[in-house]
Amino acid sequence: MAEPLVVTAAEAGQKLLQYLHRRCGAPQSAIQRWVRTGQVRINGGRCKPFDRVAEGDVVRVPPFALATVADGAPHGTPDSGPGDANVADKPAAPPSSLPPLPPPPPPVVGQAEGLLVLLKPAGLAVQPGTGHADCVTARLAAHHAGADFLPTPAHRLDRDTSGLLLVATSYARLRALSDAFAAREGLVKEYLAWVAGRWPHEDARTLRDRLEKQGEPGRQKVRRVAPAGLGGDAARTVPHAAPDGGDASRDAACTVTPLRRGDAASLLLVRLHTGRTHQIRVQLAGRGHPIVGDRKYGGPACGQGMLLHAVRLALPGGERFSALPDWTGPWTVDEAELP
Repeated sequence: MAEPLVVTAAEAGQKLLQYLHRRCGAPQSAIQRWVRTGQVRINGGRCKPFDRVAEGDVVRVPPFALATVADGAPHGTPDSGPGDANVADKPAAPPSSLPPLPPPPPPVVGQAEGLLVLLKPAGLAVQPGTGHADCVTARLAAHHAGADFLPTPAHRLDRDTSGLLLVATSYARLRALSDAFAAREGLVKEYLAWVAGRWPHEDARTLRDRLEKQGEPGRQKVRRVAPAGLGGDAARTVPHAAPDGGDASRDAACTVTPLRRGDAASLLLVRLHTGRTHQIRVQLAGRGHPIVGDRKYGGPACGQGMLLHAVRLALPGGERFSALPDWTGPWTVDEAELP
């Protein structure tokens, strides 16, 4: 009989269905059947799939559910049974047949309770997608395989954007960060961006637009519904109708502060007020100042890639993190330039 699972502090707060899916890797439909038929119990009692588990809870699962946990293979399926061979009886795979370990995750540049702050390089996606399996989540999974709660990014950065990425190491912190990103209260995200041309304003300006996505997942492009002026005026537009009769566009706002203004390029500090896909790239390109290296939205080519970097983060609890980009040459940014 399999040993019962004991909920750790890092795992506490999850719904039972989430908890078992993370622990066993079985399909959620199978887990629901186990719960419905009484094969799963919490502290000896019957339970429901959406009950939340607490630290110290003892969760009993069917023996076959954990039969292959040790070797990292897919866990028990609904058709598995207690008679299946235990992983301990299986011969170990020869070293030559083991898949290579992915590269390590990005470097840690900050830590707090239940939180790691990674410095993501440009070119590395946060999650897997069409045409690329290497990503932050895959590297975290490979290098933290024994963790009670697999470190999980709390937000995304575009593949070609570098900078600070928050990774939760407990479910409670992941949930708190998700709520903070949804509410935007007390959360500050600032980016550095080199844009083409001379930025026309010397002071901070708030840009407001309505943006909508177009194209298939993985090939999406975002566009402004209609032009909006600089200086804080919102786009005076009629929202574009979605195929189902709804509004396909969403409000987007950010505040732009110029740090350097040159004839060929300008360095901007951008503070986000909303978190839309490609928001900074589209709002700046739509005003005739695409980000250097952002070929998707009309930016000039750059040997150092797209010059957009998540430079500073402040959380509702008062934690603050910062990390400068590794741009070189004329693109180098000094700490003293940040307000």
